[in-house]
Amino acid sequence: MAPSQWKKHLKEKGGVVDNDIWYPDSASILAQTYCLDQNVPVITDDSLWQVVKSFLRPVMLHFVGCKNILLEGVTFENSPAWNLHPMCCENLIMNNLNVRNPWYSQNGDGVDVESCKNVVICHCSFDVGDDAICMKSGKDKPGRDRGIPTENVVVDDCVVYHGHGGFVCGSEMSGGIKNVEVRNNLYIGTDVGLRFKSTRGRGGVVENIYINGVNMVNIPNEGLLFDLFYGGKGAGEETEEELAARMNAEAPEASEETPAFKNIVIENVKGTNIKRAIYFNGLPEMKIQNVTLRNIVISADEGALFRQTNGLIIDHVDIKAKKGEAFSLAPTVENVQIN
Repeated sequence: MAPSQWKKHLKEKGGVVDNDIWYPDSASILAQTYCLDQNVPVITDDSLWQVVKSFLRPVMLHFVGCKNILLEGVTFENSPAWNLHPMCCENLIMNNLNVRNPWYSQNGDGVDVESCKNVVICHCSFDVGDDAICMKSGKDKPGRDRGIPTENVVVDDCVVYHGHGGFVCGSEMSGGIKNVEVRNNLYIGTDVGLRFKSTRGRGGVVENIYINGVNMVNIPNEGLLFDLFYGGKGAGEETEEELAARMNAEAPEASEETPAFKNIVIENVKGTNIKRAIYFNGLPEMKIQNVTLRNIVISADEGALFRQTNGLIIDHVDIKAKKGEAFSLAPTVENVQIN
């Protein structure tokens, strides 16, 4: 905030300031000390939940285990955390929605579709503070134990403005994501265009994803990003040193905790004024598998960099990079076909 905004905020809201961070009360500071995993307190004494309640932020609209849902012609905005969160639902249509949060809102996702089946998201507009249209299926062991994938999803004719990603898979995808089609989307000023992310410990398989017809402009990070070393921060917020520390760690054997991304087709994509066109960064123990990039034209500051990928088809892809190589393939990339 600007100094005048900060002064006005303290006068109106009261609260407690600790190291130039505002909290609604001292209990919120206490809750922060328990947050070993991002913003979720790890509490073993149930009596403490009431003590730290003011720190906790619910999602706005949460459907659990429901069938035959229609959300149409509604505006949802200013949620405490995620805006829309259908979980373990079936037959969901979201049509002609406006979903808005301040661009700086922490965890201010647009919609997180978690472990749902038969979903249509169409003619919707998103301007949010975190991932805009996101596919999830649970996190780590609880997600694997539940074992319900997100499947049979169509995302059509949607626009995304602010957001950490336009269309996103992960990082909580431990129950799997499959059979998803994204078509005719427009991303304007979104942090990342198409974002696939996960990390060791998640497990789960993301497969059979088809993306056709995406236009993106003024993307401050990657147009297309596969990040299997995701560390919980937004694109561009993590230092090179933090990423290098995880990438240089000894690779474990592949197991049920190893996430897998495979059988993905992305075609008919146009991007203008992108920072980095494409970045693939798979795990050495589980490379990104069988991805086809076809009919793609991107103008970017930096070109495309591929790491830890097995089975890559690059077909009529035109990267106009202002600096460096248009395409860079690391030695860890196998079985590449370029047309």
